[in-house]
Amino acid sequence: MQQPQARRAMLMTSSYRWFLTGIGGLVLAGTFSTAQADMVHGAIETEQMTLSLERVTSGLRSPWAVAFLPDGRFLVSERRGQLVLVDQEGNRRALEGLPTVSHRGQGGLLDITVHPAFGDGEHDWIYFTWSKPDGNNSRSALSRVKWKEDSLGEVEHLFEQDRASSPGRHYGSRLAWLADGTLLMSIGDRGVNPSRAQASDDHAGSTLRLTDTGGVPNDNPFVGDNSTLDEIYSLGNRNIQGMTVRSNGEPWATEHGPRTGDELNHIKAGSNYGWPNVSLGNDYRTNEPIGVKSMPGMVDSVYRFEGRFAPSGLAEVTSNAFGDWQGQLLAGGLASETLLRLQLENDSVVDEEVILDGHIGRIRDVRQGPSDAIYLLTDGDQGDLYRLQAVN
Repeated sequence: MQQPQARRAMLMTSSYRWFLTGIGGLVLAGTFSTAQADMVHGAIETEQMTLSLERVTSGLRSPWAVAFLPDGRFLVSERRGQLVLVDQEGNRRALEGLPTVSHRGQGGLLDITVHPAFGDGEHDWIYFTWSKPDGNNSRSALSRVKWKEDSLGEVEHLFEQDRASSPGRHYGSRLAWLADGTLLMSIGDRGVNPSRAQASDDHAGSTLRLTDTGGVPNDNPFVGDNSTLDEIYSLGNRNIQGMTVRSNGEPWATEHGPRTGDELNHIKAGSNYGWPNVSLGNDYRTNEPIGVKSMPGMVDSVYRFEGRFAPSGLAEVTSNAFGDWQGQLLAGGLASETLLRLQLENDSVVDEEVILDGHIGRIRDVRQGPSDAIYLLTDGDQGDLYRLQAVN
């Protein structure tokens, strides 16, 4: 399909004004490591509103995901295996009790989410995906840990993919709750053998649908099909690192393609998204096309990102504080260092706008917060958590 032209914001001009002020960090002794660390305030003019940007905390080590506690605090996963508790003032401390992860290459402690009924005591579970060591290899796994006031309780291991692979690339590993209380989990193709994404007896290169205890819902699309693993919800997914369930119940995902082939997909039960037989990108070494652009029986992507976007983090805007943005998607980019707004109509992107372009670095995660704010997590050895809000 033909894509709309990106409305690139003119940076440092009257149409896109960026004002930054810094406040030095204060290091505390004791359990918390920082207080209001290096707060940053900004003003960003978009097509429809003015936004402010505030740094909540800094100095996170290779953060991967952020989740929200009912009391307003945050949980941030760090890829080397730490789960960090952050309060509204930016104070943070590491929580003990998670298993040892394999953090070679792109692996480690990855996505986190809390149970939809978190806060009632019975369902106070934090779910996390991680690269489970298996000798010299690793496999993607899902576990959960009970929240005990300000600490972690027992860990329950819920699921691990059917085979271990050499560690390194394409773990996928986003989580998203469906309206019926089941959990979607993405697993990448693991990079070495892309054809695994077309193998129905292999969890690699797929999305899975699980119960909140790691079981198989009896209405999964391939239950009863002896040739396909019961957990599989969709196939042919190269490496999903952005996933959200919209207010209308639809799951959407952003997926790393090969060179210049990054995609936005509407994930539907039992569908095959084509990788590596169908692709919109090229080989990294030869720059020649991989596969064909479309094939019968395989679902075309809704949208192809411009250039080497490198998607990670995807959220639907649900707060009415953002006005006309409600129902639209915000997609983060790693290599592109971009936050992109995408407006959907009938499974098509009808409008797009670059909101941030290189100003906060590699965007790893994007989340709609429980309050009237969007939260952004940046990647790297000194990652930051930001709060993006509409200015009245």
